[in-house]
Amino acid sequence: MEKKLKLKKGDLVIVISGEDRGRKGHVLRAFPRTGRVIVEKVNMIKKHAKPSQSNPQGGIITMEAPVHASNVMLFNEKLNTVSKPVIKIQDGRRVRVCHKSGDEL
Repeated sequence: MEKKLKLKKGDLVIVISGEDRGRKGHVLRAFPRTGRVIVEKVNMIKKHAKPSQSNPQGGIITMEAPVHASNVMLFNEKLNTVSKPVIKIQDGRRVRVCHKSGDEL
């Protein structure tokens, strides 16, 4: 059974545990099946790339690796703190809302 992932592409998150603890960034990609997200400038790895048509030089590429979704938390810029996203029904549609402030995400 697939778990629900409360984070979406474009959300501003902060890393709450691990090597990159305290870093902020936007979610570039979300993987609901594995429960992981890729956050910009977080969990950087070096990948060795063979020469190809798109990259004729080849070499070592620095890129982001996925982080488990439990290690990041939604960041609210207005309150300057972390908060959980909550789903509420407004005008017959489901809306993601910040738990602390009540602002729509």
